[in-house]
Amino acid sequence: MSLIKWGSVLCIALGASVIAPCIAADTTISDNVIKIGILNDRSGAYADLGGEGSVVAARMAAEEFGNAIDGVPIEIVSADHQNKPDVGLGIVRRWFDTEKVDVVADISNSGVGFAITPLAKERHKIILNGSASSDFTGKACTSTSFQWIYSSYTNGYGLARALTQQKLDSWFLITVDYAFGHAFAADMRKAVQASGGKVLGEVRHPLNTADFGSVLLQAQSSGAKVVALANAGADMTNAVKQASEFGINKAQVVAAPTVFLTDVDAIGLAAAQGLQFVTAFYWDRDEASRAWSQRFFALRGRMPTMTQAGMYSAVRHYLRAVQAAKSDDGVTVAAKMRELPVSDAFSAHGYLRQDGQFMHDMYIARVKKPAESKQRWDYYTIVATIPAEDAFRPLNEGGCPLVSQ
Repeated sequence: MSLIKWGSVLCIALGASVIAPCIAADTTISDNVIKIGILNDRSGAYADLGGEGSVVAARMAAEEFGNAIDGVPIEIVSADHQNKPDVGLGIVRRWFDTEKVDVVADISNSGVGFAITPLAKERHKIILNGSASSDFTGKACTSTSFQWIYSSYTNGYGLARALTQQKLDSWFLITVDYAFGHAFAADMRKAVQASGGKVLGEVRHPLNTADFGSVLLQAQSSGAKVVALANAGADMTNAVKQASEFGINKAQVVAAPTVFLTDVDAIGLAAAQGLQFVTAFYWDRDEASRAWSQRFFALRGRMPTMTQAGMYSAVRHYLRAVQAAKSDDGVTVAAKMRELPVSDAFSAHGYLRQDGQFMHDMYIARVKKPAESKQRWDYYTIVATIPAEDAFRPLNEGGCPLVSQ
């Protein structure tokens, strides 16, 4: 009888036969697979900004490890939560209980995120959250959940503060009526008031609204200097297009704190030109972002959004932590994730904070005029860089129970 080691697996061999099961020698991986679930909107308002593109990005991260760690295969699965918290919760419960998924990534819907985070905490599973509510690193924070890309604070509070300080001090809010919109509206309202401005009104609308006519007329008649869209995806693009048709952008500033590259592509430069917003990523930002984005383009046929690039970064860092910890235990890997710095095409020098916030620079972008764009996807000019410590909410202000106040 002899001992044979395949990768990190130690097996007992007798003659020409191998006795199963094998015993892991160096790495403790449950079920002998590292399984990552990409949960997002694959058919609705947010499908373009995440959707299959996030799956492609996650696979790109896995391929950097040869689709295995110490001989243990990496498997990526995906599902559509349809922007319904109960649907998302049902999928994740099945993933955890019967399909042995180790980590859930993307989400891109705060309502779904709030539904699944407590379950992940209970099961000691990791969440790599691409949803926006600042509460994910506040009252809803857990030791195994991380917010990776942006938040209602970075894109809502930060943008509202900057514009109000430019004397654009009266606002009207158009808010999608669920957790995402509520969080953005709250952060923008707080920033406007803290900077000496006023919110003159707010109208909430359902997700997947096609006609914003009556809502935009209310915003127009309010006389507010800024019409702010606390929504995203197809809702935001429809509202921007219709605001242009109503001529609102000629007399009032239209602010859209959550803008994705696919949104600008859908709106068109003629209607979107001059729009300013905060973003976490732009494909043409620097040499590293361009190189990775070109590889993504070869697979997907379009340049990545900040969510898709962020999911590459999040999955890659998770896999680095599994490799370093030699384990896929959620608590162990989460601790290792906080120890390791992050350096990739998304962020050259990022790190994870105690409350689960991924700290990285953010950017103020302006949409180019049609004459300034050389080709499709050449849409942004990066106006300024916001250092991570200025972009994200201070650690002691979020109310995260993991942080000593």
